[in-house]
Amino acid sequence: MMVLGALIVAVGTVAGPAQAAPSQSSDAVPGFNGTVRAVAYSGSTIYVGGDFTYAIVKGKSIARTRLAALNASTGELLPWAPTADARVKAIAVSGSSVYIGGEFTYVSGQKRDSLARLDATSGAVSSTFKHAIDGKPYALAAANGRLYVGGTITKVSGQVRTRLAAFDLLTGALDGTWKPIVDDQVEAFATASGRVYVGGKFHKVNSTSGYDRLVALDPASGAIVTGFKPKPAVIVFGIAVTGDSVYTAHGGQGGTATAYTLSGGKRWSATFDGDAQAITSLGDTVYVGGHFDHACRTARTGDQGVCLDGSDPRVKLAALDIADGHLRDWTADANGIEGVLTMAVNPGLGAFAAGGAFTTINGVTQKRFAQFS
Repeated sequence: MMVLGALIVAVGTVAGPAQAAPSQSSDAVPGFNGTVRAVAYSGSTIYVGGDFTYAIVKGKSIARTRLAALNASTGELLPWAPTADARVKAIAVSGSSVYIGGEFTYVSGQKRDSLARLDATSGAVSSTFKHAIDGKPYALAAANGRLYVGGTITKVSGQVRTRLAAFDLLTGALDGTWKPIVDDQVEAFATASGRVYVGGKFHKVNSTSGYDRLVALDPASGAIVTGFKPKPAVIVFGIAVTGDSVYTAHGGQGGTATAYTLSGGKRWSATFDGDAQAITSLGDTVYVGGHFDHACRTARTGDQGVCLDGSDPRVKLAALDIADGHLRDWTADANGIEGVLTMAVNPGLGAFAAGGAFTTINGVTQKRFAQFS
């Protein structure tokens, strides 16, 4: 869900010029038989990870064991088909390498402890990137010559790391310098403008209070960027960054999407009747995914997040004006309970992708993965 430069993954983005809004219907792309939990663009390729065991192409089931790749321009399922023996939760791409994190212990038959590097073309498992991980990776980002990993991690290859770690993208070695500490799990990354943004459930960062749930860190040292101190009140599930703003997706009583300045000041916030779990931006619009069914007209919510002052139907997906957060007319209603769990954007293609547990978009069958362009 994140990164500028070599890749664009689920929760990071660069604002582009004003452009036509994507279609409210999904492109013709494969579906999947299990939940999609991670998506990442690399040029015209989309890498997909999750709980699935096959892709669905024109009604035909084709084996893809928790990992797959698609041509974003044509919608074609690509032959890239490494396998993971359990859930893939996060994907990041850098050059010719695809990094995956999750709950697996084997990738394509080779033992890998919840973190692996794959060849972006062949899917071959790297023999030089192999680490023992205590805890689970929930978020990945590749930038600044490093792979950043966050989650519930406590050790990497026997060395203490407290929910955050980094690896050298060239050698695969554990970074001995970047080792910030947070006191609860990490859910999301974004990297931009000399910062690594980290979101999750934590309250203290590097033993320092006042950086609850969202912090900016130095990409080389891991030190806190003290000029960014937003202190959101609830968990951060997703982060996206543009040239002048940070956008976040939150849970809570209901859910919210919030825009912050680069100094941490709140620009606007939009409220939903369920968690906002993923966020990205394209042109002049912020897109939000989650398990909500309505966008609230005010910030007031009641039991189970119900909107108290009126609402507009927006089922699992919503579009907000990037300038002030007002609800746009764009609707691409999904279904189900969990809804949308991950999003990624490719400004060059004028497209974004959404993955989750849904099986329809605007009433049309589209199982667990969709692309809007």
